[in-house]
Amino acid sequence: MIEILSSGVLNSVQDRGRRGLLSSGVCRSGAMDIQALDAANALVGNDRDAAAIEVAAFPFRLRFLDRAAVAVTGAVAGARLAGCHLPLWWAMEALAGDELTIEPPTVGARVYVAIGGGIDVPPLLGARATDLKSGYGGHEGRGLRRGDRLPLGPRWPGRLPDGGIGALPPPGRDVANRPLRVLPAAEWPDFSEAARGLFVTEGWRVTAEADRQGCRLDGPELIRERRRELLSHGIVPGTVQVPPSGRPIVQLAEANTCGGYPKIATVIEADLWRLGQAMPGDALRFAVVSRDEALAALGETAGWLDRLRSAAALYRVS
Repeated sequence: MIEILSSGVLNSVQDRGRRGLLSSGVCRSGAMDIQALDAANALVGNDRDAAAIEVAAFPFRLRFLDRAAVAVTGAVAGARLAGCHLPLWWAMEALAGDELTIEPPTVGARVYVAIGGGIDVPPLLGARATDLKSGYGGHEGRGLRRGDRLPLGPRWPGRLPDGGIGALPPPGRDVANRPLRVLPAAEWPDFSEAARGLFVTEGWRVTAEADRQGCRLDGPELIRERRRELLSHGIVPGTVQVPPSGRPIVQLAEANTCGGYPKIATVIEADLWRLGQAMPGDALRFAVVSRDEALAALGETAGWLDRLRSAAALYRVS
């Protein structure tokens, strides 16, 4: 079990989210940076669907009430375990009474804390993720507060080696200023050639209206040449909609399940983590890729995670 010592309402229990329920009006929710979540779970030997803590309000502090393995991934932030520096993308053994502290990031927005056995809150609709917008799932359907105690599930037999284990970040996370890769969406042909050109050649800036539901961008106005009435249609995390203002909105983890704004593009799944780590004022660019390229990028990340899981298993001490 762990006890929360310092937190904010944006910190929550998250897993990979609820899948296959969009047609029932249930959004995906889950981690905004699934790559970082997957890596943290792999480092401590958890199943890929285990729940962890998404930290988006700092400083964050918790106490271990039992011995446990802990990994910290995601944004570039200072972390200390029992007063000692804990590197990013690293896992260590914590003893009962040890405290973990995470300071505000210098790069990125969200840090992920995975603990051996996972956060053992009751699953709801197939996941342990917190839907902060709707107020259900996770720990009492809300952000974490000081004094909350969270149970842990059973962990693997044994422990991490002295000094812990770590990993290099997944492919592409160290490439500065790489464009967000997108696929053209249903209403791509409705926009003028000039608007489509602006979408992929101009820089965009993340506005203060960015949260777990979506990310509004500031930049040139995108003009829809072919204007027609659209019925509300299904949308998913990564959908790039263009409202009447002409400035795009990218849907994220707690996006509505349907909407009527035209869809110009969809950010590929392998790049969604970058929006989860974006801060107001950050600059973004887009680049159109093919479906084959999108699948290859997803496969590259999946291959990296498989290798990490295999390597981490070799270092566990019986």
